[in-house]
Amino acid sequence: MTEQEIQMRVQRAKELFHQGFNCSQSVVAACADIYGMDEQMALRVAASFGGGIGRMRQTCGAACGMFLLAGLENGSAIPGDAEGKKNNYTYVQHLASQFKDENGSLICAELLGIAPKPQEPTPEARTEAYYKKRPCADMVASAVRIYLESLE
Repeated sequence: MTEQEIQMRVQRAKELFHQGFNCSQSVVAACADIYGMDEQMALRVAASFGGGIGRMRQTCGAACGMFLLAGLENGSAIPGDAEGKKNNYTYVQHLASQFKDENGSLICAELLGIAPKPQEPTPEARTEAYYKKRPCADMVASAVRIYLESLE
């Protein structure tokens, strides 16, 4: 994949986030076609992982989206495939390490600078002020770029 193709997908992910999709949805939908998945399915599959998994502020949704893509890339679908699981887990740990090195954490609350406790399930309104105070679009861009560069 060329640098231009990577940048196109990074931009698409950021556009999806700014349209109101969560961070995980934005990452997965921007890359879903690579795996023959349509955008609507990708948005649904990744829907629960925003806000640090269901707005509980745990693992960053952008990172979760990256891990979902890793499963599409090399996840095993064979019962008892220990080697396949090991390969996938190794890949996920590599992606996680890169994300953490680049962004300082894998934890949503830490990335947002808020208390690490579940929030009300109702998401905040997506306003200009919301986008200014959140690093989420940058996390989305980072996750897509790290993932796509790992494919080379």
